[in-house]
Amino acid sequence: MAERDNGIPPDDLTAAEAGLWQAYRNGSTYDLRTGDARDDDPFGAAPWGPERTVRARIVARVLLDGPPPLPGRAPALKLQGCYITGHLNLSNSEITVPVELQECRLESPLLLVDCRAGLVILHRCWAPRVEATRLTVEGDLRLTRSELSRGMALAQANIGTDLSLEGLQLGGDRHEKALDADGLNVGQDVNADLLEAGGELSLRGARVGGTVSLRGCRLSHPGGRSVLTASRLTVEENFLLTPYAALPDTGSGSTTRLARLRPAVLRGNVHLDSSTFGGTVDLERARLEMTDEQEFSLRGVQAAQLTFTPEPPERGRVVLQDAVVSHLSDKAESWPGSGRLQLRGFTYETLVPRGPFPLARRLEWVHAATPEFAPEPYDRLAACLQAGGEEADAHTVLLAKLRRRRGMLPLPLRVWDYIQDLALGYGYRPGRAVLWLTLLLTAGSVWFAKNPPPALKPDEAPQWVPFIYTLDLLLPVLDLGQEAAWRTTGASQWIALVLVILGWLLATIVTAGAAAVILRRN
Repeated sequence: MAERDNGIPPDDLTAAEAGLWQAYRNGSTYDLRTGDARDDDPFGAAPWGPERTVRARIVARVLLDGPPPLPGRAPALKLQGCYITGHLNLSNSEITVPVELQECRLESPLLLVDCRAGLVILHRCWAPRVEATRLTVEGDLRLTRSELSRGMALAQANIGTDLSLEGLQLGGDRHEKALDADGLNVGQDVNADLLEAGGELSLRGARVGGTVSLRGCRLSHPGGRSVLTASRLTVEENFLLTPYAALPDTGSGSTTRLARLRPAVLRGNVHLDSSTFGGTVDLERARLEMTDEQEFSLRGVQAAQLTFTPEPPERGRVVLQDAVVSHLSDKAESWPGSGRLQLRGFTYETLVPRGPFPLARRLEWVHAATPEFAPEPYDRLAACLQAGGEEADAHTVLLAKLRRRRGMLPLPLRVWDYIQDLALGYGYRPGRAVLWLTLLLTAGSVWFAKNPPPALKPDEAPQWVPFIYTLDLLLPVLDLGQEAAWRTTGASQWIALVLVILGWLLATIVTAGAAAVILRRN
């Protein structure tokens, strides 16, 4: 205890550890690098000798029962180019000083289970694993440009501000998980740009107060299963699987002005089922590489906007079943083909296409999502178009729905259905009624003008007018006094009968079509 009170280092410390002791008291960075880039590379094969080695138990002693700071200084653990041997076990502890490791190697996993800390930073470090279940950090937790060969556990951890995993490389544990972050709670943003993982990223039930950014990430799974499982994830702002704009190094210490875009790549199943996003789920230029049995699933997702503009997935399925978004922004070529898209129950309010997306392609999109006929995707598209003032396009969509439904009807109903379509487009093409009436009037008038029938009572017969006579035959409700005044025979008798039948049929179709349209609108 006396040693701790007066700041004198213990006698059993090595020279490197004694330097760590003094740097901690001063709050300064303890730099053990040699200046040679190859020798200082924490991911390289160059051995690091005792001159830059400290024992894990000494690091733990300094952090948990360290010496007093120098007058006017705030203590901190800041190591650079250091090799930490043994198990650095800080579980069930409270760390009151900032912890910052840069370009360090850890021989064994870093244990932070049930630990409380203010700020933890690992930058360009190598370690077998970080075990930080139920870790609580009041400020940031940053593990950037580092490599963890057996992954990391952050389940039930609480991060007060930001979680930064930029450029982190993760291998899988014995369960093939690269990151176990189920139940993670982050107060602000998660920055995982350029993250590379060789196993599953699990974020079930996690909560993020800001944005989750996975720009330019590379996610794969050696076992061929899920690369990202984040069911019931809650993100207050955006979820980004977009390209990362990297400025390439020219080799002269400067960068070019031309940025190289590195897209996000996901090789395997992705499940974001039942998750909630306050902002945009953005898949701009993402590469979804799947087998035929795998899927990119957004079942039951709720989001303000979905930007679905990835590279066209060659295999696998895209599932949007029961998802709800306010705005859908997409490209025609980004969607998978028939049988590989599920839209049943997918709800969106507005469409904002990126590039040309004509209505014919949009109908192909709906058709691809419904190998077996389902009315909901058609109704949703029509409602969206109608809300945007595109009534004609909405009617075209509803016509496409009814025409596709026809194939499911028995033959007699199918014939009647076809007649309704031909005559009035199921009520959505009312102008056809005038066209049909005009054609029948013209044909009947021409025929009866050339073949006038004799009057039943010549003395009482009205003036013969072929047009009015034909109109009287076609209109079943009105009596113009012409039909009963003349006696048709032969072919004229049959033509008159056909006109009467067609008139009744046209009136029936008009009435049925109008009623159907009124019912649909209500």
